[in-house]
Amino acid sequence: MPQPLARIISQLKREPSRTGSIVITVFGDAIVPRGGSVWLGTLLKFFEVLDINSGVVRTAMSRLAADGWLERHKVGRNSFYRLARKGRQTFDAATRHIYDPQPSNWTGRFELLLIGNGEDRDASREALKNAGFGSPLPGVWVAPSGVPVPEEAATAIRLEVSAEDDSGRRLLSESWPLDRTADAYLKFIKTFEPLRNWAGRREALAEADAFTARILLIHHYRRVVLRDPLLPTALLPADWPGWAARKLCGEIYRGVLPASEQWLERNGTCETGPLPGAGKDLARRFTDV
Repeated sequence: MPQPLARIISQLKREPSRTGSIVITVFGDAIVPRGGSVWLGTLLKFFEVLDINSGVVRTAMSRLAADGWLERHKVGRNSFYRLARKGRQTFDAATRHIYDPQPSNWTGRFELLLIGNGEDRDASREALKNAGFGSPLPGVWVAPSGVPVPEEAATAIRLEVSAEDDSGRRLLSESWPLDRTADAYLKFIKTFEPLRNWAGRREALAEADAFTARILLIHHYRRVVLRDPLLPTALLPADWPGWAARKLCGEIYRGVLPASEQWLERNGTCETGPLPGAGKDLARRFTDV
């Protein structure tokens, strides 16, 4: 295993347990493009590389199933999992944000949503955060006009305001912690740039290492980018590190993709046998970098 990848794994072990989050990354990034269902044994084999024991993984899978993220299907003594409706909705909303964000057609206006104190408030807040909305005040959510409103917040009161005056710029600064997001991007770059430099020496990654690098790359990147509203360029600092982080992520991802897919072909199993081949959407990820 290359030293930069070993350091990333070592850093992961020093953080609070994120096994469940990594499981969701594996499904969203690697299993959904190949039919969506996978044998528990395939996941256990991957987590061995991270030195996370099978008991921890099984516990995480059970919690994800109990919380509505995964569905389990048994064939004999073997367990197979796929994303449940909640997991699919979250993944579908995140896919474009991570792999293929669209150019902004921002018109210089913001959309404001006013959320009441009903019983669905918590679900609305989480969905709005994941959709890129910021919140300058309790119950008030903001995004550049044109950002889709999640269905959990469909009953919110909706208004539009201009961002071209001092009050608009103040609304921007108080809605999103851009300094914290910038710091998170810089940390991501610091963590993964050594891996790009190592790969740039034309040293091939083993298939298992390539798959590990791919999953940890997206695991770290999505933790930052899904909290980034991807604001129009006109609203961001000239040295915004999100652009460099995306370029770095895309270069590494496309570099490790072929070998990581070979690992899946050799080790991935579903109810009917080997995982089916990936669809064309996989090859289009990060093609803009």
